[in-house]
Parts: sequence; structure tokens; C-alpha cells
Amino acid sequence: MGFIDLSGSLGRHFGSIGVALNEINTRLSVSGAEQLAITGPAAHRARKCVSLLCKALHVSDKLNITIEAAIPEHVGLGSGTQMSLAIGAALNEFYGLGLSVREIAAVTDRGLRSGIGIGVFEQGGLVVDGGRGEKTITPPVLAHMDVPDDWRFILVFDQRGQGLHGQQEIQAFKELPPFPQQEAARLCYLLLMQGLPAVAENDIIQFGDVISQLQRSVGEHFSSAQGGVFTSPEVAAAMQWLEQQGAVAIGQTSWGPTGFCAIDGAQLAESITDQARLEFAHFDNLSFVVASARNSGGDVFVG
Repeated sequence: MGFIDLSGSLGRHFGSIGVALNEINTRLSVSGAEQLAITGPAAHRARKCVSLLCKALHVSDKLNITIEAAIPEHVGLGSGTQMSLAIGAALNEFYGLGLSVREIAAVTDRGLRSGIGIGVFEQGGLVVDGGRGEKTITPPVLAHMDVPDDWRFILVFDQRGQGLHGQQEIQAFKELPPFPQQEAARLCYLLLMQGLPAVAENDIIQFGDVISQLQRSVGEHFSSAQGGVFTSPEVAAAMQWLEQQGAVAIGQTSWGPTGFCAIDGAQLAESITDQARLEFAHFDNLSFVVASARNSGGDVFVG
């Protein structure tokens, strides 16, 4: 849901807030085999993760890995982190390595900027991480809260494109102007004294206002690199329409192009999403998903 301090004026860079979702997920199974076999969506990414992990952990890659579901790649939903942690957690259980989620994340170089993906894999819910300091291995979780059961998040996908990633993302961060210290302080204050209390008191309007302010600030800062506050003009149009229908917490996930917003109530969220599908049917690149918050971490089952 956004970064807090992009310039690290007090010595810690980034810091971010995010929420775990149920409906957008990565699921896979691991068993022994005579040689490595990987099937399912994002198998190419999984193969890289397996190679890295098996080498670093000194275990055999003679495995059969079936990927049942994978988060779409490079659309701002942490697909790489969740794939790495899912495979790492499976190997950890399969080989009885006794590793923590943080240790797996460190092996796979996850949490180089946002720590949200690690935090939600550990415990789900809403997470705020403390960014990266001089001695940081993975960004520490500063706050963890359960999201109210009735809250729903509408995701707007643009099937045509991907957000900045890899070397493009690294270069974009280098070229961005300094993020004002005063603005970072304002966002921290808003989050601590309005946003998090609103979650505790089930006040989605107040929470949504804080997230929208944070998103506008960070989106304007990123605009030179991504072509505007939103990467996708079509997603921007959909988000504006959703806000007019009463949605709150209007924003873009990471570099996008995925947009998100929040609604109080499952039935209302489904109704507004159905209307949005009709309203934007002429944009065949857009799709809409209603998601619920997941207030628990990643599951590992042994069969």
C-alpha cells in the first residue's frame, strides 16, 4: 500500500505498509523425485528459486514441484517474494532444516526494499515494516494488526503491462529526486496516529483517507518514472470511478499497474465490482477481483 520514506533522511530507507490477501496467492507441493521436475504457472521463476535455495542450503534438487497457483508476475503483488518463501518453506519442511521465514528470505535476497512480503508470509494481516538501516538483513515488522473481517479490497488489473522491475526499477530509484523529509514525517504521523488506530477501531473511512494521502504523495513522487500517479491510464480511470462509488484507500500496488481500493462489506464490494465490469467493459485489458484480507501467515501442510 505504499512506502513511507524513500530518501532515508534519518538513516532508514523505505518502510512500508501492506495487507495479506486470500484470493491472490501462490500454492505449490513438493515431493521427492529421480530428477528435478517443475510444472504449473511461473515454472521458470520457480526453477530459479529452487536452484538458488538448494545450492545455498546444501540439499538435493531431485524434487517434483507442482505449482497449483501463482501470483501474477511484476504487477505489484509480491509474486517473487511469495514464490521464494513458498518454495523455501516447503524445502525447509521436506528436509527438516529448522529455518525461520526470515532466514529463508535472507538466503533468497528478499526484503531489499519493502518488508511487507516477508511480514505477511510470517503472520498475515496488516503489516508496517521499518525499512532498511545500515545493519538490516530483512526489514523488521513494527506493527501487525488483524484486518476487520468485513473489509474487502477491489483490485484492478491491466493485462497489457507490467510495472517497473529488475534493472529498470533499480535505475528508476536512482533517478528519482529526494523525497522531502517533512513529507516523510507527515506520512509517518498520519499512519501512526490516524491509520493504525482506524484499523483498531474498524474505521475504514479514516483508514482509507490515510492510505489515499500516502498513495497520492508517493505516486506523485514516482510520476516521472511511471508516467503519472498511476502506471496505467485505464486503471487510473477505473480507480477514479470506484472512488465516486464510495471506495476508499485509493492507490496503486508498488510500481503497478495494479490498482486497489477498499470497501466495507462483502456484498457491497461485489455489487460495485459487478458495476465496474459493465462500466469498463470497453477496456478489454482491465479485470476486477474482490479480495478479503488474510489474517494468518503462510500454511505448510505435510502429507
